[in-house]
Amino acid sequence: MSSPIPQAQDSPDSPILLGWREFAALPRLGIAAMRAKIDTGARSSALHVDAQWRFVEAGAPWIGFRLSPGVVGAGVVEATAPVFDEREVTDSGGHRTRRVFIRTVLSLAGSEREIDMNLADRRGMRFPMLLGRTAVAHAFTIDPSRSFLHGRVRRRAPRA
Repeated sequence: MSSPIPQAQDSPDSPILLGWREFAALPRLGIAAMRAKIDTGARSSALHVDAQWRFVEAGAPWIGFRLSPGVVGAGVVEATAPVFDEREVTDSGGHRTRRVFIRTVLSLAGSEREIDMNLADRRGMRFPMLLGRTAVAHAFTIDPSRSFLHGRVRRRAPRA
């Protein structure tokens, strides 16, 4: 008789099991919940912003941005962060664009970790946040057949 297959959370050091889509938070940015697609095919993570602007704070480059997380009660979030990096990113359609990267805290499935995330126009995408493999590496295991393993947040009603 074979033994049962161990689950990802069998020990405290085991990676946390995630579905291919989850709700995540970015607490430093004031985002309590947002739908996120977990995409191990993407290297970097991306956050949809409706608008962004640059400014200088204490001689260093910063970015300000505005977005709508898309969940009940979230409203519009406006945040600022130091520019961590700028680099070329190739999207799934093969188009290269230069994007601003910030470093922030990701809160997901009871775990918090610092990640790098680029700011992008994801208006046509179903998920305003994309978590790439560098954000989930060594902390999470992904089950692509499952979704929202760590709860759901009610989405805002579609606009009329």
